[in-house]
Amino acid sequence: MKKGYADLPLHYGTVPAWLAKRMSLLGGAIVEAIVQEYGKKMLLQKISDPFWFQSLGCVLGMDWHSSGITTSVMNALKKAINQRSLELGIYVCGGRGKSSRNTPIELLQIANKTGLDGNDLVKKSKLVAKVDNCAVQDGFQLYLHSFIVTDEGDWAVIQQGMNSNERMARRYHWLSSSVKSFTETPHSFIYGKNKGEILNLTDQQAQATKQGIIGLTKENPDKVMKEINLIMPNHHEVCASDINLKRLGAALVLAHETEVKDVESLLLLQGVGPRTLQSLTLVSEVIHGTPSRFSDPARFSFAHGGKDGHPFPVPTKIYDETIEIFNKAINQSKLGENDKLQVLKNLSKVSMEIEKDFIPNNNFEEWIENERNNSWKYGGKTIYGDAVENGASITKNIKKETKSKTNKIDINQLSLF
Repeated sequence: MKKGYADLPLHYGTVPAWLAKRMSLLGGAIVEAIVQEYGKKMLLQKISDPFWFQSLGCVLGMDWHSSGITTSVMNALKKAINQRSLELGIYVCGGRGKSSRNTPIELLQIANKTGLDGNDLVKKSKLVAKVDNCAVQDGFQLYLHSFIVTDEGDWAVIQQGMNSNERMARRYHWLSSSVKSFTETPHSFIYGKNKGEILNLTDQQAQATKQGIIGLTKENPDKVMKEINLIMPNHHEVCASDINLKRLGAALVLAHETEVKDVESLLLLQGVGPRTLQSLTLVSEVIHGTPSRFSDPARFSFAHGGKDGHPFPVPTKIYDETIEIFNKAINQSKLGENDKLQVLKNLSKVSMEIEKDFIPNNNFEEWIENERNNSWKYGGKTIYGDAVENGASITKNIKKETKSKTNKIDINQLSLF
């Protein structure tokens, strides 16, 4: 079953080392917390949800709407997960460009370690790529293929294609649990902007077409796909219209207007500052939130900002404290001390309780400006440099409207396709 796909503006640039390291550390902690609390299959279900995946990228401090989220998040998760694969029972193969060509070799190596059928996994990897690159011809050429598999044989696939003319990337999500056939209706639904007729040979009504192709007939197999939109906008700034202000406002109220001592379940977090509590609350929701909570991924950029400065610079001191708190809680839980991990879980619950009666105000832009002005206190960083106390130079760079450009990527057809 394909869970869907998302359309994302193409961006230039790479992830700076200071952010890549933190993305891997926090991404690994989030994965471990999910597996520990809900199991490996739930992790795959979350990864196969394009809304959740986008929210994860935002909470990790990547540009909230760009194509780079896919590559950077999968790189971070591959590094973090594969270091603990034996413990977690999860492996990440493939990647972007040349790395995708190693997927078959990596899958066979995993099979030798786990006893899985390596040849079968390789076949499935190739079929998933074939469906998105050939059977569904939507104008996007694949250049990224990441295959996530558990030691029990369940898998998910994240792929991304590029349309240079549209200056857009499209991310495809697959989940193994409901795949009955790779050639007949493997998609549960598809997210993407309807750009006209699309050749879809996986449609159930395309059976005659497939037979016609096999028989070398000249029948026209074009089919218009039903599509549901998850289209990330081209504008770089985070706007109020991109966010559910009721949800975001509740998280901010919890962090900045609620005395921790007044919330019994949060007593163990005494000493944690309001700004760190803001990040912890949003990370908690990424781990424990239900699917309906991720319809506005941009909200999660209010945990750790973005490397391009939208909605504000990445607060590295807060980021590091968040990583430390989650890692300590996870390690203590392994020793049977679950108190802190339960407290972090409760943050999302408390936020949802506050949300019920919360009425958003008109201070959204003011809040962003306040975050930028105080960014220097929290070790704020962007690709433009470090935040400084007066904030003038970095804010000027952040506010410049940059045009989305086509990534300089070699999108030659991957060899495994």
